[in-house]
Amino acid sequence: MKRIAVDLAKSVYQVTESVRSGQVVQRKRLNREAFRRYIQEQTESVEWVMEACGTAHYWGRLAQSLGHRVRLLHPRYVRPYRRRNKTDRNDCDAMLEAARCNDIHPVPVKSHDQQQLQQLHGLRETWKKSRTQRINLLRGILREAGIEAPTSTVAFIRAANELVDQPEVASLSRLLHIVLAEINLYEQCMVECEQQLKRWHADDDIVRKLDEVSGIGLLTASALTAAVGKPERFSNGRQLSAWLGMTPREFSSGYRRKLGHISRQGNVYVRTLLIHGSRAALLAAQRCQSRTPEKLTQLQRWAVETAARIGHNKAAVALANKLVRICWAVWCHERRFNGNWQSVKPA
Repeated sequence: MKRIAVDLAKSVYQVTESVRSGQVVQRKRLNREAFRRYIQEQTESVEWVMEACGTAHYWGRLAQSLGHRVRLLHPRYVRPYRRRNKTDRNDCDAMLEAARCNDIHPVPVKSHDQQQLQQLHGLRETWKKSRTQRINLLRGILREAGIEAPTSTVAFIRAANELVDQPEVASLSRLLHIVLAEINLYEQCMVECEQQLKRWHADDDIVRKLDEVSGIGLLTASALTAAVGKPERFSNGRQLSAWLGMTPREFSSGYRRKLGHISRQGNVYVRTLLIHGSRAALLAAQRCQSRTPEKLTQLQRWAVETAARIGHNKAAVALANKLVRICWAVWCHERRFNGNWQSVKPA
């Protein structure tokens, strides 16, 4: 099968064709429209090799719709094969060399709905960061004027109208109201994103089952499904956890084995949601232990004992690791979450 490596860009696309493994037969440099025609002109089935970067999933879907094979490679795995200088031509050669290695797992081409869902999460995260930036700006201005503001975000927004009208900041009151209006706008945008997520997943059985897992809410469940796509490509929950960067990073040689902190090499956004959710689940388990210990599930009991042994923060990360495995089991085996579930190894 003919293999074509493409170095994607905004307006210039470098194309390298290879009929035999390791042998380049043709190189081209095309603009966007010429590249689109070039894809459509391929009458026989072709394997397209691209780095998993911006617009890669769009071009991958276009090629797949025409009956071609698409192989998206992580840029980190392509880099070692690049020779000398970084140019578009050398990048294409590196992709062809990396594509010859069968041990490199390609990145699945995301569907249009998956990308739309990820972009919705990206919009919400961008607005959240902008809102936090404005809140910190207001806090700093008020603090310099000797005005004490509430610690929590919700309490601060509720009291902000009165705080910016204090006589100590009277000369800046009009401008501070503009900043406060921006905070309220970002707050409304975030609420609209969450409502749209609820509408999109109102009939999604997988998201509903993941939402039932302790520490997994609608945001985490929808972000996880959009990032993973098909959980069957992971043979077990530990592979999914390692893919998300939740497993220890290993530094081993010979008979000496050393496990460090978590690798943090996966999806940063999904991993952040998982750890924040596990913190909430751990706090809920600790409250349940102090009030009604007889209602503790085995998962909650394990989380509380782990926190007492290694500390709250490490226990939260360990619980997040366990929640990823639980999500994989709930997703692949299509069963409901049970905090007292005991898995049995096959004989």
